[in-house]
Amino acid sequence: MSKFLITLFLAFLSFSSIHSQIIDPVKWTTSVEKNSDTEYTLIATATIESGYHLYAQNVPEDGPIPTTFTFYTNDDFELIGNTSEEEGHTVDDAVFNMKIKYFDTKAEFKQRIRILNNELSVVKGEVEYMACNDVQCTPPTIKDFNFNIKNTVTSDSDKVNATTDAEIEKSENTTTDAVNSDTPKEESQRGLWTIFFIAFLSGFAALLTPCVFPMIPMTVSFFTKQSKSKAAGIRNAVIYGISIIAIYLILGIAVTGIFGADSLNALATNVWFNVIFFLLLVLFAVSFLGAFEITLPSSWGTKIDNQADRGGLIGIFFMALALAIVSFSCTGPIVGTLLVEAASKGGLAPVIGMFGFSLAIALPFALFAAFPGWLNSLPKSGGWLNTVKVVLGFLELALAFKFLSQADLVLQLHWLEREVFIAIWIAIFGTLALYLFGKIKLPHDSPLPHISVGRLSLGLVALTFTIYMIPGLWGAPLNVISAFPPPLDYSESPYGVGNSKSGGSSTITEIPEGAHLLAPHDILAFNDYDLGLAYAKKVGKPVMLDFTGWACVNCRKMEQNVWPKPEILNKLKNDVVLISLYVDDKRPLPEGEEVDSKLRPGKKLKYIGQKWSEFQTIRFKANTQPFYVLMGHDEENLNTPVAYTPDADEYLKWLEDGIGNFK
Repeated sequence: MSKFLITLFLAFLSFSSIHSQIIDPVKWTTSVEKNSDTEYTLIATATIESGYHLYAQNVPEDGPIPTTFTFYTNDDFELIGNTSEEEGHTVDDAVFNMKIKYFDTKAEFKQRIRILNNELSVVKGEVEYMACNDVQCTPPTIKDFNFNIKNTVTSDSDKVNATTDAEIEKSENTTTDAVNSDTPKEESQRGLWTIFFIAFLSGFAALLTPCVFPMIPMTVSFFTKQSKSKAAGIRNAVIYGISIIAIYLILGIAVTGIFGADSLNALATNVWFNVIFFLLLVLFAVSFLGAFEITLPSSWGTKIDNQADRGGLIGIFFMALALAIVSFSCTGPIVGTLLVEAASKGGLAPVIGMFGFSLAIALPFALFAAFPGWLNSLPKSGGWLNTVKVVLGFLELALAFKFLSQADLVLQLHWLEREVFIAIWIAIFGTLALYLFGKIKLPHDSPLPHISVGRLSLGLVALTFTIYMIPGLWGAPLNVISAFPPPLDYSESPYGVGNSKSGGSSTITEIPEGAHLLAPHDILAFNDYDLGLAYAKKVGKPVMLDFTGWACVNCRKMEQNVWPKPEILNKLKNDVVLISLYVDDKRPLPEGEEVDSKLRPGKKLKYIGQKWSEFQTIRFKANTQPFYVLMGHDEENLNTPVAYTPDADEYLKWLEDGIGNFK
């Protein structure tokens, strides 16, 4: 069974990689306008990927496939005239070498109909089309349409969307359908493997807590003694382990199902999400430190124990469920933290996280059942188990402030700036070091006549880490933990104490309107697309779009670990115009700029971050950050956009390639 789950997981990754090769640069949505009691207008709207063209309904002979609409007429309605289209552009097409009318970015097609049967609810049809860019064309594609007639209102602002095979709100937020989505997809896969690895280590940590560790010899002994043969004992222990995996997988699937695989990612920058989970993780930490225990109702355990007495496969499953309930005071905070972190990644991360966590817990039961002699090598239960629990409490407390910091960054409150965050972590890990050295005692701690070598070693690690963070108070980059504290420029002293500045000369003599110098490297940066593009045209440099976020972990890693490399920093300062667009900026848009959302018809864009997030999704078919685009003054890509690229040499090569194409 466990092999099957691993195979299923790998198959999912393989399918994702294959699916990411599909090229579909045109997304369709439909709506209906009511003109009178009997007349309606069916509207098909095409959103076209940047660089591609959708051809008109009439094209010259031997040209591309025209956009052709077919409506499945019947006795319930009739067509009024032909399908109309927008003005579009008529140019000399480089691919077909003829004058052709086409549309870019967006196109609307309208068909008027007259209703002959008041019971009509849906009008069906299809569209056949071809899209091309300067070097290639998609094959002729056919999409089915459903136009929902019922509940349609007269007001244009209340258009009703019908179901389509490529609804924008669904497809635009799915980067696997995009031409430029290979890199974000690969990053997504790396993210899933990272979640799995962290979850596996977390499961191993949970295994070493007082609630779980003593259960290993007890449970394995039960299976080996109660089974008629050694093989039966091993089989039952393996089934027990698989049941543990199944229980936690169900939990991960439930979280994904309740919140939605795609919507979880949006929670990562939600202020309330971060504040609530800050409080939740503090609660978990205090519990681990010994203030109280988080337990499930005792009646649950009693009922589950009764079911476990039934024997057979069902009994073994309920034994595993009893373990999950009994050990909740230790595993609950870890599972909760994992689900919080996985939720911020979105997609199947909660499921993958629970699989890694439960696999680490389940493996020992199967292995020790197969090799019972190993039980003699297990360390005896004792005070060290509580020490593990307390250490986890300190780690939970440190992680909690990451979520509070993200909320502060998104709101730009500057309450938890970099120095304050680092000071809090120094206090937490310094106290942990004192605890491990036996200078501090907490509830449930056993007498400590001497410090073991393992505890001493862990204490030295905590002390070393604490000392390492101290220079961060004076502006040190602290690359080891760059993903956690606020960025260097979100600080009381962005350039470090003493106003020291790093690297790379710049040709900028004065700061243009709408720009600022990004500390601590003094990179000239814009946060507005139009202002940045206008300046790039003025100085004759290509544009580098930096889709980022205040709460984006990998963005901080790139800015603090990759950008400062001398050759890269020189290009960012002198060879490109940097436009950083923060997709989680919660500041309201200026009055008059609150436009209708193209991804969520009927909704308006209220915040600056929503504007840039929708711009990234529609224009570049990606919604992950960081996301970097090099483009010319015609707003065409100079090379393929990239996402998180921790390899500085690879990132430099990408910069050189795009800048070279501009020149």
